Amino acid sequence: MYMVAKKKSKCTPPKSIKRNEHGLIQDVDYIFNEDGFIDWRSMLKDKWLYPNPSKKLNTSEVSKLQDRDLCILLGGIKELAQIRGFTNVRYSLHSPSSDYVVASCEITWVPNYETEGSEVVFSSVGDAGPHNTHGFGQSFLGPIAENSAFLRCVRNFLKINVVAQDEIAVNPTAPQRAQADTTTIDISDPKTLLSKLMGEKNINFTQIKTKLEKEDYPNAEDFSSVSDIPNIKIFELLDRIQKIKI
Repeated sequence: MYMVAKKKSKCTPPKSIKRNEHGLIQDVDYIFNEDGFIDWRSMLKDKWLYPNPSKKLNTSEVSKLQDRDLCILLGGIKELAQIRGFTNVRYSLHSPSSDYVVASCEITWVPNYETEGSEVVFSSVGDAGPHNTHGFGQSFLGPIAENSAFLRCVRNFLKINVVAQDEIAVNPTAPQRAQADTTTIDISDPKTLLSKLMGEKNINFTQIKTKLEKEDYPNAEDFSSVSDIPNIKIFELLDRIQKIKI
């Protein structure tokens, strides 16, 4: 008589998330400093980092750059925040003028051994305006300010000294604000930003791929879509395409 294996329910996760008595997730490989606290910067994966576009650097290899020469993606901050653990996120937005938005983000962090078992509330401020946005990004000042506030709140609390691009003054003089676009996009995803900009500039993927192949960009011949292009190269392409006049 043969026994029929019982199928595992599709609504059952492959593992359950449990925290130990120190407030740390089991099965996560934490990295600690010499003082015994968690080294959150070292736990940040290289895929969430890219060279600071405001600096002229000799290399694009993240592992060879210091923190002051790097920028961080929102996805990396979200990942660390989930590992650290929080129970509440609160935002407050203000618009002092039509082209300037200020956001405050307040996060309630779960207790762990670093906070002596106490719940901690931490907040930071982010903003968006002509000084840190350009092009179509100026049509999404609210979400950009909100993301900036969240990013700063997490990285300041976790003591990560890597800035985001919106914390860099891209243009100290107020540029003309772009015409509003009602299309909803994920501004935290550079690949989505590139696809939208390509549409605005009437550029297709074949043109991008051909250009990369002519420039001998590694593995460009194997690219089948925008999603195959590394984020580091996408930020360069965004800057180059933005300068093209229609």
